[in-house]
Amino acid sequence: MTDPRLQQLARTVVHYSASVQHGEKVLIRALDVHDADILAPFIDEIHAAGGHAFLDFSDYAVNRRMMLGGTEEQFRLDAALKLEQMKQMDAVVLILGEDNVSEYADIPAAKRDAYRKWYKPITDEQTKKKWILFNYPTKAYAQLAEMSTEAYTQFLYDTCTMDYSRMSAAMDPLTERLGAAKRVRIVAPGTDLSFSVAGIPAVKCDGKVNLPDGEVYTAPVRDSVEGTISFNSRASYLGQNFGSVSFTFEQGRVVSCRSDNNAKLNELLDTDEGSRYIGEFAIGTNPHVNRIMNDIGFDEKINGSIHIALGQAYKNADNGNVSDIHWDIVLLLKEEFGGGEIYFDDVLISKNGRFTADDLLGLNPENLA
Repeated sequence: MTDPRLQQLARTVVHYSASVQHGEKVLIRALDVHDADILAPFIDEIHAAGGHAFLDFSDYAVNRRMMLGGTEEQFRLDAALKLEQMKQMDAVVLILGEDNVSEYADIPAAKRDAYRKWYKPITDEQTKKKWILFNYPTKAYAQLAEMSTEAYTQFLYDTCTMDYSRMSAAMDPLTERLGAAKRVRIVAPGTDLSFSVAGIPAVKCDGKVNLPDGEVYTAPVRDSVEGTISFNSRASYLGQNFGSVSFTFEQGRVVSCRSDNNAKLNELLDTDEGSRYIGEFAIGTNPHVNRIMNDIGFDEKINGSIHIALGQAYKNADNGNVSDIHWDIVLLLKEEFGGGEIYFDDVLISKNGRFTADDLLGLNPENLA
């Protein structure tokens, strides 16, 4: 018998997030999801909405083998076929069910970059569609979050099926304020970072692209970032883990960095020219996500947090930065993590993880839970 929580998640994904309409073609991309019963509710809901379901199975261990042994010609041909399929789709549902979150950790950078170069156009094409990404609960994810599998599973379903329409309405004043602001400043222990956001749109994330969701993002004017940011959460990217991460920016560019994995950090920052510039700045607003889960899909939504992403900017909040990476790193501003302040045009809008401006009080957790 199908877990009723999974059925509710499928309804949320298909009818709210992807808003599948009659005749639309929907690609389900399942990564490390090997149980057909997990996919059945999503297929059924797509068909119930009048859509057409298509499947693309993948596996992180298989992908690793492909990266290690494949040639650029092989990557090019395979990516061309997948790109053609993506072009035919109206919506994409991505389900992640990783068994080992470090599966890519030992792939040499040259191999990884060659592989990703050819598959990046698929991701770019996907972003032109309606798309939604979320986790299926696994022991690996629960272990990352330092939770039992049962507790993690319940937490995932609770956060992915919350009332996103209510949160969406509460996010409007923050979206308007950030969109109208000229300058942002973040102050916290080891952090004093400022940048212009003039002319760059602010976008709210209210369950239409990621589950769980809850952030408002924009991008700094590319060359305007000045100062230092020191993160109080661990960060990971492509199987590598980093703690005590700190960046100093001059004219938008990372000019010095620090972490407990500095060789790999510098390797990542040297991926290309754009990897040393910020492509995204965001404020987390999900009332149910209160602590680090060691999974960026959750962590960047923590209420009372901000995050930046080094690398590629999003097209709907584009500062012109281009890169093969998009690496999100979270800074917690709640008092128990050291506190911090967010200013828009020298006006305090958040202190110690709580919104202080009158029109933003509806985003504090007690008003959304």
